[in-house]
Amino acid sequence: MKKLQHKPIVGCMRWGAWGENFTTGQYEKIIDQCLAIGLNVFDHADIYGHYTTEADFGHALKDNSRLRSQIKIITKCGINMLTPNRPHHAIKSYDTSAAHITKSVEQSLTNFHTDYIDTLLIHRPDILINVEEVAATMTTLKNAGKIKSFGVSNFTTSQVALLNKYIAVEHHQVEISVNNLNAFDNGVLDQCQLENIEAQSWSPMGNGIFTEKTEQHTRILSAAESLAKTYQCNINQVLLAFLYAHPSQIVPVIGTTKFERIQEAIKAMEIELTREDFYKLWTASTGKEVA
Repeated sequence: MKKLQHKPIVGCMRWGAWGENFTTGQYEKIIDQCLAIGLNVFDHADIYGHYTTEADFGHALKDNSRLRSQIKIITKCGINMLTPNRPHHAIKSYDTSAAHITKSVEQSLTNFHTDYIDTLLIHRPDILINVEEVAATMTTLKNAGKIKSFGVSNFTTSQVALLNKYIAVEHHQVEISVNNLNAFDNGVLDQCQLENIEAQSWSPMGNGIFTEKTEQHTRILSAAESLAKTYQCNINQVLLAFLYAHPSQIVPVIGTTKFERIQEAIKAMEIELTREDFYKLWTASTGKEVA
């Protein structure tokens, strides 16, 4: 029998100004729909919607302790984005200083109308990162009850190892999909298993796979379509099943505004690809058979 997988994370990047511009009522509705099917982890970043989506989501939580107690919030910090909402930013840059992280967390707490963040991720690897300073800051925030767990996003294995020397990295969110295989063979997923780090996949069904016509995408979609018939499911579910086949128990972040697509992601957990079918998709992606 297939080993139980972690349920998908619900990605909120496109729920606000960068996508559907949900009203507070629409936020409340889709959050309740997700909870009804057992999905309670919602992924954010401070920069989403040019620094507005956290607060938009937070309106649905305001004065609603019942809802806040039922969900878990992931958010990220560390990017200074060029936007009219931050006129003091002269250039897009990264900042993992204690002052920036602390200020970002305080702002996120205000945005979400909460006194704690379930998971805080460093969004991008800052070239000037001082890992001891980051570790001390995260420890202070944890001890104060303002964050529950800590992780990173888009880091290399050496960067994670360096941080892990000073503080436990509990999550790593990185692009992983059938058309971005890097994490499978650059050590990221190996490290996640070795160090008991939760592997989270953003863009899990393939960035641009349905919108950009390339030879690689054509091969992948052809193979996925054939497998969809075999497993009596749709192509998106096959692409997610590809990730679920890996023993690191990759957790996909489903970044859609359509609840029906979120439901499909749950059903993909029931699909158990054979090894040969996994390698059919792998070969379609690389364009060559394995060595």
